[in-house]
Formats: sequence, C-alpha cells, structure tokens
Amino acid sequence: MFETSDLIPIFGVVLSLSIPIVAIVMVFITSIKKKNRDTELRLALIEKGADPETAKLLIEEQEEKHNKYSSLRWACVLIGMGLGALINALFGLAPKHNIYFWLIIAAGMGIGLLISFIVEYKLTKKEQQEQSEA
Repeated sequence: MFETSDLIPIFGVVLSLSIPIVAIVMVFITSIKKKNRDTELRLALIEKGADPETAKLLIEEQEEKHNKYSSLRWACVLIGMGLGALINALFGLAPKHNIYFWLIIAAGMGIGLLISFIVEYKLTKKEQQEQSEA
C-alpha cells in the first residue's frame, strides 16, 4: 500500500499544518483560564469586603511603558548592521559563507546598540534636567 518513503512527506505536511492549529487552541484556552481566574479572584476580593471597582483595578494588568527611543535603537542597530556589511564588502574581509562575515555584521550591530545607548542616556539626562528646572 504505502511505503515508508511515501509517508514521510505526508507526515511532514500534517505536522506543519497542525502546529498553528494547536498554537491557536492553546492561546484560546489560556485566555479563557486567565479570565476565569481573574473573575474568581475579583469575586473573592468582593466577598472579603473590597469595593467592586477597587477589586477590578487590583486585577487589571498594568500597561507596559512605551519606550520612546525604540525606533532610535532599531535605527542604530540596522545602520550598524549595514555598515558592518558595507565594510566587509569594501575590504573583502570574509566571504559570505564564512562565520567571520556574520561576526563582522554582529560587531556592527553591537556598535549600533552602543551608540543608541549613549544617545538615549544623553537625551534622558537632558529631559531630567529640563523637568527639574521647570
């Protein structure tokens, strides 16, 4: 009927299609369990005498702070990566199939992150000085 060599591609396709389905189902189950746990905790707080609005505020997740320098950081990393690749192309330091090619690009990204850190530090310090003066 089927030989082992015929089943391997079929098995690969079935597994590759089932992974996203299982991931979606697990996210759905996790969100339902979290909502149920939050509801039970809120009800327990209300039974202990807490105000319903206070219980709701205690259960809600805190919003993550938005890093206003994230685009600066990404820009510096990408510029560093591009400069690392450009330096490698101009000077022919390492062929593309060599690990040193990727190390040069990683070094450029590291330099970009360092520059981003310095700029962020200076801008944050400047903002703090302006706030203390106001």
